[in-house]
Amino acid sequence: MTQHASLTPERWTRFSLDQQVLMVANEMNRASKLLGDEDLDALRRTYERVLRLLDLTVTTQPRRGLRRELLRWRDLVATLYIAPQADAASHAEAFRCLLRFTPAASSQIPHLMP
Repeated sequence: MTQHASLTPERWTRFSLDQQVLMVANEMNRASKLLGDEDLDALRRTYERVLRLLDLTVTTQPRRGLRRELLRWRDLVATLYIAPQADAASHAEAFRCLLRFTPAASSQIPHLMP
């Protein structure tokens, strides 16, 4: 069972979109720290948590256009997840893209991105 498996859509909707994106970003930040490790399984588990939280966000998002963009971003993470090896550059691009979804998340770019 993954860390967020018991998180329900009802509970997830109690968080603002800013909070939801920042929680997904928190998992991406954890993944950033695993890129240098040789433990690809740990990195994949982190991407699984990213995908789980993103799926909750998409499921509970009433705005169709935002859902579409979130699903496009999901494809980026899915590509990272199935990659045969860690790709730090692609991870950084996907992470930066995620942080652009909301103003609160964008304000974290100087602190999280080199």
